[in-house]
Amino acid sequence: MTAPHRLRLDAAALIHNWQALDRLSGTAACGAAIKADGYGLGAAGVAARLADAGCRDFFVATWDEAERVAALRLPLSVLHGVRAEDMPIALSGIARPVLNSDVQVARWRSASGGACDVMVDTGMNRLGVSADAVRDGLLDGLTIDTLMSHLACADEDRAMNAAQRTAFAALRGVTGARRMSLANSAGIALGTDYAFDLTRPGLALYGGVPRGELADALRQVAMPEAQVLQRRTVAAGDTVGYNATWTATQPTEVAIINVGYADGYLRAFSDRGTADCGRLSVIGRVSMDLVALDVGAAPDLAEGDWVPLDFALPDVAARSGLSQYELLTGLGRRYERLWA
Repeated sequence: MTAPHRLRLDAAALIHNWQALDRLSGTAACGAAIKADGYGLGAAGVAARLADAGCRDFFVATWDEAERVAALRLPLSVLHGVRAEDMPIALSGIARPVLNSDVQVARWRSASGGACDVMVDTGMNRLGVSADAVRDGLLDGLTIDTLMSHLACADEDRAMNAAQRTAFAALRGVTGARRMSLANSAGIALGTDYAFDLTRPGLALYGGVPRGELADALRQVAMPEAQVLQRRTVAAGDTVGYNATWTATQPTEVAIINVGYADGYLRAFSDRGTADCGRLSVIGRVSMDLVALDVGAAPDLAEGDWVPLDFALPDVAARSGLSQYELLTGLGRRYERLWA
């Protein structure tokens, strides 16, 4: 059965974005973060298309996510490392763990695990072993494919960016790791000094713009659409939606479309969202499954027709007050995802 809302996904735009980020990575390889189900677009579909385009490094957050794309046989790393309960699947070889703590290092070593990656904390204080512990031999004897760190403020011009890069560069040659990796999407825009041997873009692959320098290089990938359930004329003085927050000042043509905050089209778009390239405005509160649009500019729009919601990430983030990451990863599972 066809869903009454769908995501149109532009494979050419996705590949274009990866290729642009690959060029900006200089001599470093360019990977792809496909965690959170490919940032909401469908990890398997994203990964298959990027692998065909030449991407050779993929990153998920958890082993559950790794299992969901295991059939693709990707070169895959699990960013959250390996808990005790993850060991059976981790030792199966479907992906490399990114070891994040002394405990995880000890766990992997005691199990005689194979190749791994390691995250080093250079100032974010989120995940990672300390640089001092690395210098003191914490990782001795491990077979490390990629030594990683993560930038805390790459989307801003902060002195911390250079400080983290310097701290990470000081570990070159200390561990025998095959590669080093620091830059995320925003980090790529900081320049090739941040690229090291491998970059790990996420948001920018999917059309998000973490820094202005990338704006002209990236294309929109995801375009939500919803079907009209009903069209009606609302009389002057009547209200629309929960809590009667919108009142018609004149007779108004209104369409009710089959999408809402359960699909990631959140209440932040109430009286702020637009559709059909800005021609149609969201009126009243966004509810769980429904949105009302002023469709006076679309006299032929009727029940059963499809309406494209405006979803260019930088624009809708500014309009809604939500981050581009939230907007992407919040896209609900009820959408039918259609690649073209």
